[in-house]
Amino acid sequence: MAIFEAMSYDARILGGSIKILGMTTFTFVHVAISLMGILSGLAVVFGLIAGKRLDGWTALFLATTVATSVTGFLFPYDGFTPGIGVGIVSLVVLAVAILARYSRHLAGGWRRTYVITAVIALYLNVFVLVVQLFEKVPSLHALAPKGSEPPFTITQGIVMVIFIALGIAAANGFREQGIRVRDQTRAA
Repeated sequence: MAIFEAMSYDARILGGSIKILGMTTFTFVHVAISLMGILSGLAVVFGLIAGKRLDGWTALFLATTVATSVTGFLFPYDGFTPGIGVGIVSLVVLAVAILARYSRHLAGGWRRTYVITAVIALYLNVFVLVVQLFEKVPSLHALAPKGSEPPFTITQGIVMVIFIALGIAAANGFREQGIRVRDQTRAA
């Protein structure tokens, strides 16, 4: 516990579980992984827009986004929830992105498939972030206590429009580069 206090975390042992910033350790790790996925995903998408692969950022993005979805299934739940549905869709999308990037090596149509699935995976992670913000931040929760009120739906609509624009820009920016061959005839 002294380690957490020395690191200036709001950490307490309550009921046998360690709390960090008011979250259980597991929740804190899940949120940290999720935020790493979102930040690295933004780097990847802006790299795609610029026509760059950013291999290290891509590996971090895909790994942390898969980990976010997998750890999301480890929270207690009763029956099928919207979060479980988003997690399943995210893992399917990520499987296609990983296949396109690492198995198909971005060849042919797999290049565009990778871009689209990477942007969708990032969007789903941000979608869940917005849901969590409206559920956990008191001022946002007051605006949309049921999660279906106009402030929530407008925010999610704006996020979706932004990601559609980012996806189009990334697909256009990360096009296949043609092979340039220089004429190198030798004088005989």
